[in-house]
Amino acid sequence: MSLNIEQKKAVVGEVTQVLSVAQAAVLAEYRGLTVAQITELRGAARSAGVDVRVVKNTLAKRCVAESSFECLTDHFVGPLLMSSSEDPVAVAKVVANFAKNHDQLKITVGAMNGDLLDEAAIKALAKLPGRDELLATLVGTMAAPMTKLVQTLNAIPSQFVRTLAAVRDSRPEEQAA
Repeated sequence: MSLNIEQKKAVVGEVTQVLSVAQAAVLAEYRGLTVAQITELRGAARSAGVDVRVVKNTLAKRCVAESSFECLTDHFVGPLLMSSSEDPVAVAKVVANFAKNHDQLKITVGAMNGDLLDEAAIKALAKLPGRDELLATLVGTMAAPMTKLVQTLNAIPSQFVRTLAAVRDSRPEEQAA
């Protein structure tokens, strides 16, 4: 089904908007995947905050023109999925994990900060901890000194009370009186 000029402009505008806030994009050849598998990929991507689209190559070239993803222009060949996200690790994880379980999805190239990323770089990026994991580690690191301080301050009165209880228990004659 062919798109008319207005529909093409809408697609280009929408994809350009998504790419304007994205930090990274990954192109992958999806030849051989079923509709159900692509739907599964889109579901996994949606839950991770990643945008996955199948866009005609001519329209995709217009979308990346004059952006930090312009380096991808020469790589729009064949049937491609274009994945992008504000979190570079998230987009790499989604595509790499799906490609690991589905041999038909072939990662071709990616881009981040105006530089091309090969498949090995994308897989290395996917192995990094995600934004949520890093934030949890940061919060845990920041909370550890405060937790230790509270435990230390609480230990002194607790030890004093235990000492008084031990002294009380060592004098049985005064308990009867």
